[in-house]
Amino acid sequence: MELPVYRRIAGEIAAQIASGALPPGAAVPSTRRLMAEYGVAMATATKVITHLREQGLVQTTPGRGTTVARPRAAVPDTPDRDLVVRTAIMIANAEGLPAVSMRRLAGELGMPTMSLYRHVADKEELVLLMMDRVMAAHPPPSLDPAVHGWRVCVEALARLQWRMYRQQPWLAQAVSFTRPLLAPHAMAHTEWTMRALDGHGLAPSTQFAAAVMLANHVRGTAVNLEAEAQAEQESGMTDTQWMEAQSERFAAVLATGRLPQMSRFLATDPTFDLDLLMEFGLQRLLDGLAALMA
Repeated sequence: MELPVYRRIAGEIAAQIASGALPPGAAVPSTRRLMAEYGVAMATATKVITHLREQGLVQTTPGRGTTVARPRAAVPDTPDRDLVVRTAIMIANAEGLPAVSMRRLAGELGMPTMSLYRHVADKEELVLLMMDRVMAAHPPPSLDPAVHGWRVCVEALARLQWRMYRQQPWLAQAVSFTRPLLAPHAMAHTEWTMRALDGHGLAPSTQFAAAVMLANHVRGTAVNLEAEAQAEQESGMTDTQWMEAQSERFAAVLATGRLPQMSRFLATDPTFDLDLLMEFGLQRLLDGLAALMA
C-alpha cells in the first residue's frame, strides 16, 4: 500500500535527521518551502510538520520556525507540579496554547498521560496555574498613586501587561473577562488599578469597570500577537515583508478612487503596528477616565 504523500515527505526529512544532514537545531523546511519544493497544498505541508513533531523529531523555536529537536534532558521519575507547569509554559511559548494538551505534556515529561492528573485536575486548572505563574513573575509596578499620580500608575501597569503579552503571546488567548480563571496574581493586577483610581470620586463598581476596561484593551490588542507569530513562521515573511508583497493589490484597490481617506493616509508612507495601536488606545482611555474624574 502506497504511503500518503505527507508520510513520504516526512520520511525523507526524517532520514536527513537520522543521517545528521539535518543536525539538532537546524531549520526544517517551512510549510511554504514544502509547498514549493514538492508541489503540495498547505494542508499536506502542515501534516508533514505535524507528523514529524508527533514523532519528537522537530520542535517549534520562537523566531526561527520549525527546527530539529535536540535530545531531551533527563526528567525526574516523579516530576512535581512546578515542573509540569513550567513545561506547559515552554510548549505554549514555542507553539501556542492549542499545542498544550495533556498528552503532549506527558510526552515532553516522559510519563504516562494519566500520571499528570496527580498534579493537575484538568486542562483548565493547568492553564490557570500557567497564567498565575506568569502573572507572579510580573507584579504591579512599585509606584504609589499618592506620590506619582493615578495616571502614571495605571499607565505603567498597562505597559507592563503589554510587555508580558509580548513575551508570552499565548497568554492573551488564555485570559477571559466573561469566564475568568481565578488566578490570584492576575486578580492582584485588577486590585492595584482600583487602588490607583481610589479617592477620585469613582464608585467601586466604576473603579472595577475601569480596571477591566484597561486590561481588556491591552489583552484585546495582544490577542493578535500569537496569530502574527504563527503567520510569520508559516509564510517565512515578517508583517512588513507581507505588506510589501501586497503592494500591487493595495494600489489596485486604491486606484478605484473609492477610498480617498485611506489613499491620503497610505500616501504618507505610514508606520503602523500593534505597539502603536495599543499605545493610542491606552492614551484615549486614560483621557476619558481623566474627564470622568473631573
